[in-house]
Amino acid sequence: MASTNEFGPDSGGRIKGVTIVKPIVYGNVARYFGKKREEDGHTHQWTVYVKPYNNEDMSTYVKKVHFKLHESYNNPNRIVTKPPYELTETGWGEFEIVIKIYFHDPNERPVTVYHILKLFQSTPEIQLGKKSLVSEFYEEIVFQDPTALMQHLLNSSRPMTLGAWRHNTDFEALKESAMKDIMEARSKIRLEVIDLKEKLTLAKETIAKFKEEIAKISKAGGSLSVT
Repeated sequence: MASTNEFGPDSGGRIKGVTIVKPIVYGNVARYFGKKREEDGHTHQWTVYVKPYNNEDMSTYVKKVHFKLHESYNNPNRIVTKPPYELTETGWGEFEIVIKIYFHDPNERPVTVYHILKLFQSTPEIQLGKKSLVSEFYEEIVFQDPTALMQHLLNSSRPMTLGAWRHNTDFEALKESAMKDIMEARSKIRLEVIDLKEKLTLAKETIAKFKEEIAKISKAGGSLSVT
């Protein structure tokens, strides 16, 4: 990894017109114990995480990830400094976890995402603890006009593994489904607009005919003499 010194005192200057996007996946998996634990009443084991969407080592540009848990946990502020950026705990309730991502370049501001820890779902296999619950989301970190150092770090990431890189959620399938829904919605709106335009045209023609008839009646009435 390159050090800040290699880029000199002007490394904090922004490179205008450069945009680099790093997609990430964040969320949690959880599994029910099968019953409430007697010593603390906890019902689930869960893991919260941040990981790259693509097969790359985020530690090239990520310095650390800060997970802020509920205040009821001992040491609710947890810091992870190397992959995998995750932590495992047990508990009984859902709450918001604040995830803050720090970068090696001190000129780059940290990025914060918020995740609601998910433990419960109505699926029978999950309720019985036979299957893990997965709640994860896709997000993109956009680096607009990065410094020379940050640009170098972002472009120097290495693959995490030589094998296949998969997620619990098929985001490509979700993307295709969302695009299909968008196209269908656009088509529906287009047809509705055409229908409204036709109705508007008909209304204008009807109004024009009424005005024409009124004008004829007014003209005819004006020429009649009253006896």
